[in-house]
Amino acid sequence: MNTSLSDTPPPVFNVFGLQLPARLTIACVVGTLALVTDWYFNFTENFIPTPTYPDTLRHAAYDHFVLYFVIPMFIVIVVFRHKPADYGLRLGDWKMGLRLTLIAWAIATPILFIAGRSPEVHDFYSRYFKSTADVLYTALVELIGWEFFFRGFLLWTFAEVAGPGAAVVLQAVPFAIIHVRKPYIETASTMFGGMLFGWVGWRTRSFLWPFLIHFFITTVIVFVAVWVK
Repeated sequence: MNTSLSDTPPPVFNVFGLQLPARLTIACVVGTLALVTDWYFNFTENFIPTPTYPDTLRHAAYDHFVLYFVIPMFIVIVVFRHKPADYGLRLGDWKMGLRLTLIAWAIATPILFIAGRSPEVHDFYSRYFKSTADVLYTALVELIGWEFFFRGFLLWTFAEVAGPGAAVVLQAVPFAIIHVRKPYIETASTMFGGMLFGWVGWRTRSFLWPFLIHFFITTVIVFVAVWVK
């Protein structure tokens, strides 16, 4: 039977006299391998007869869903024997979540319209997306995995040992690194955006609300970069 994060004290691995927090160690190893695997491989791209940018990104999103949602969820349920709800798979404080999401959308909209019209961002996204359906579907599949991984799996595993404050900062570091292929202005901002998403996830006890904010930001900046003249 699954247990809750608060049911038992964090277990440890004793390695040559060094006490390693078990769940944190597993999360760091699994998370690092997921990021490295993502960088070096695109498994489902092998099934595309004639790869194009929309197809390539869509299939990369399938890879990301497996690496960042399916595998961590397996770790949570089978290895940690915890409830997915303890890692943000729930509505949480939906009133606060809805309020924070609407505020974030309102603040982000003018910034996205300015950033999305920069030549660097336009040149990057215009190569990859050709239709609104591609943008929406790819972002949906990809960001569900990303948000569960960063604002669910890593956030709450880090918080168990380091506390919520440190966890919010720590989970934003690999989140920023995973953006290194994107334009500099977007990548540099993700350290701060990642901490904001982490705080929203911790405050609401759910990764749904960071997902909605992230999905909005991703789709709007692409729409502006590609289609707004």
